[in-house]
Amino acid sequence: MSKEKIALVTGGSRGLGEDMSINLAKKGLNVILTYRSNKEEADKTVSEIEKIGQKAYALQLDVADNHSFEAFSEEVKKSLTSHFGADKIDFLVNNAGIGIDTPIGETTEEQLDTLVDIHFKGVYFLTQTLLPIIADGGGIVNISSGLARFSFPGYAVYGSMKAAVEALTRYQAKELGARKIRSNVVAPGAIETDFGGGTNKNDEGKRTAIANFTALGRVGIPSDIGGVVAFLCSEDAKWVNAQRIEVSGGMMI
Repeated sequence: MSKEKIALVTGGSRGLGEDMSINLAKKGLNVILTYRSNKEEADKTVSEIEKIGQKAYALQLDVADNHSFEAFSEEVKKSLTSHFGADKIDFLVNNAGIGIDTPIGETTEEQLDTLVDIHFKGVYFLTQTLLPIIADGGGIVNISSGLARFSFPGYAVYGSMKAAVEALTRYQAKELGARKIRSNVVAPGAIETDFGGGTNKNDEGKRTAIANFTALGRVGIPSDIGGVVAFLCSEDAKWVNAQRIEVSGGMMI
C-alpha cells in the first residue's frame, strides 16, 4: 500500500478548499477533494495538484445529504485502491459550506435546517461514516469561523453551527485519542471569496470596515488559510490537538 499520506477535503474544488488542497499537495500529501456540482472546477484543482507532483482525485458529494454518506464512503474506498494504492485516508478536512445571512426575526425554518444539515449534521455524520477508513495516527480538521467568537447581525444560525462544530471538535479529540487521531479547528476571519454572495470581495464599504477592525489592516485572502490547514495535517503539528486556531489577521481584538 502507498506510504504517501492522503487528505480528503470537502468542498475542495474552489475558494478556501481549493487553496487547502493545493497547500496539502505542497506539503507532499495526495488529495481526494469533493465538489457539489461543478466538476469542471474540481478537475482544474486536480490538474493543479498534479502539476505539483502529487496525486489527486475528485468525487461528487452533497454534504447536506447525510443519507448519501455510506455510498460516498464506498466511492472513497474504490478511489483509494484505484488511484492511490491505499486503503485509508490520513486526514479529513471538513470544509464544505454555504453562507446564509438572515436576521433572527426573519430566519425561516428551512434556512435554519439547511445550515444545520450542512454545517453540523454533515460534519458529524460524514466524520462518523469515514472513521473506519481514517488511519490511526491521522487527523481531522474542522473549519469554523470567526463568527463563532464575535457576532455580526444576520449570522446567528451560521455562527451557532460553527460554535457547535468547535465543541464537537473537542469531543472528537477526546474520543479518538485512543487511536491517536487528532482533531482541531481552523476558524477563518473575513476572506475575499464568492462565499455568501462574495460581498467580502466586491463590497468596498464592507471591505473598508473589515480592514478597520482587523489588526493587520486588510481583508483576508484564500492563501492566508490553506497553509494553516496543511500545517495541521503534518508531523510538525503532531502534538496539536483539540485546538481552535483563528486565522483572521486579528479581527475584533
